[in-house]
Amino acid sequence: MSLLAQIRYADRYNIVMLKMIADHMEKGFLDNIVAMFRQDSSMYPMIAELLEDERSRVRIGTIALVETLIEEESNRIYAVIPAIARVLQNSNPTIRGDAAYLLGIIGHKDALTFLADVSNDKHELVRQTVQEAIEEINGAEDSSG
Repeated sequence: MSLLAQIRYADRYNIVMLKMIADHMEKGFLDNIVAMFRQDSSMYPMIAELLEDERSRVRIGTIALVETLIEEESNRIYAVIPAIARVLQNSNPTIRGDAAYLLGIIGHKDALTFLADVSNDKHELVRQTVQEAIEEINGAEDSSG
């Protein structure tokens, strides 16, 4: 199989996998998805894509996924902070707010620059969530250091 064919196959696989995970998340199968992430670390970049799903149950499930994995897989979660930060640019203010909220839950200082960049969002609720995330991260940093 040529390199181009391998890339196309991998792209199709990732799209199918992402859809399957999002559909399962919407149905409430969080435990199964947690087990999948624990088994396959290559799935972590999908967190940002799941967070951009229009279905609120998928986004809520994604936040629960990160809350479940953060203690045991913190380095893998920290590695996807830049991808989650890109979601702060989504056209949907609810999704932007969810991304800010998730960065606050992750609580790592690497998210502060990204959050500061969007602290003047045109939507008040997004600005408020960004500010709360910044305070959460600064509070976590103060209590750990």
